[in-house]
Amino acid sequence: MINFDGADDDLVLSVIGCGYLGAVHAASMVALGHTVVGIDVDRAKITGLGRARPPLYEPRLAELLSDGLGSGRLRFTTDPAAAHGATVHFLCVGTPQQPGGAAADLRHLDAAVTALLPYLKPGDLVVGKSTVPVGTAARLRARIRSVEPAAELAWNPEFLREGHAVADTLAPDRIVYGVPGGPAGIAAADLLNRIYAKAVADGTPVISTDYATAELTKAAANAFLATKISFINAMADLCDATGGDVVRLADALGHDRRIGRQFLGAGLGFGGGCLPKDIRAFLARAEELGAGASLAFLREVDAINLHRRARLVELALAACGGAPAGKRIAVLGAAFKPGSDDIRDSPALEVAERLASVGADVVITDPRALDRVVETRPHLAVACTLDEAIGGAELILLLTEWPEYVELDPVALREVVDRAVIIDGRNALDPARWRAAGWSYRALGRGGS
Repeated sequence: MINFDGADDDLVLSVIGCGYLGAVHAASMVALGHTVVGIDVDRAKITGLGRARPPLYEPRLAELLSDGLGSGRLRFTTDPAAAHGATVHFLCVGTPQQPGGAAADLRHLDAAVTALLPYLKPGDLVVGKSTVPVGTAARLRARIRSVEPAAELAWNPEFLREGHAVADTLAPDRIVYGVPGGPAGIAAADLLNRIYAKAVADGTPVISTDYATAELTKAAANAFLATKISFINAMADLCDATGGDVVRLADALGHDRRIGRQFLGAGLGFGGGCLPKDIRAFLARAEELGAGASLAFLREVDAINLHRRARLVELALAACGGAPAGKRIAVLGAAFKPGSDDIRDSPALEVAERLASVGADVVITDPRALDRVVETRPHLAVACTLDEAIGGAELILLLTEWPEYVELDPVALREVVDRAVIIDGRNALDPARWRAAGWSYRALGRGGS
């Protein structure tokens, strides 16, 4: 069990919204020495969390939940009145894309605040962690203080990477506080420093700023990362047109310290529950504020990313000789990234669905996400093991770069497939090694490899 003995034993927190973000935050706060009650309207989710079963797979999360529940300092409930015993209330409610639109849907966040208001006490601090359009914090503060003038609000955006979320919470690379001006803001920042005492003591940079800047920090970070990914994928198309190698290009660019190599992995592009919807919401809010022209490039970032899926399908159809009907295609990976079972806006699943829709015999396998595929897409065929998926395959698509797929032996694999053809959708394999083993190797942006 992870503990920080320097934390305040009497600091009680509530975490409102116990999905991916909330579950990680609640368990991690207990690991840092606090007492936490997690609150959510979804009874099935609360029941699962009470049994140390998180809503999404995340390394170390189940262990932290089990430790926290066993210590008696973590509990979960559907009763919003449980927040009355806490001093600090973290809002971790999801802000999905609006149905039929690009903006963020804040209905669940607003409902969470409405449910919390009757239980606020003088001196309480409400802390937003959800990703929201700029201006949301100021609006929510007005609501909170109209009911409890002696309560305060801070915005403390999360910067979690799926597959690393526990580590990112316990040892973040920076902490951002959006607080009001004057003594109220100083007091709010001081209280947050007590909560994150270990990270502060370890020298983690703390940026205390205004609400708008804190809100923009998360949105701008995601927009920049998405832009970097789409840029290298645009370069991949240029490499295909010229015979260049996008991986070598990315390596060369990455040695420039102004650029760096991270997020220059060309391939199938990004997905998941954050980047796609966040850049759309960022642009939508900019347009509402009259600044849409300055962020218009994000439309192209989004379009380039979505086009990667179409390009991968084109490669697969070409590998099938333009006649995919009845061809057995093994899809390695369903989660949007390795280390997670999250299939929200998964590029891998979109490719699989498109190929299945034109008659291909598509079989999907994944180390973590198969249950979610079966639950949400029962029309797609799945295989519980890698051997079952690739046996008799005429084409293999590597679409999620799980280590067990990246480390496959091309010599041994060739013995169990019908045709030794592989498309590396993540540029994770060594083309020379696979070709030397007799494979036809193809990838996005590797025209000269």
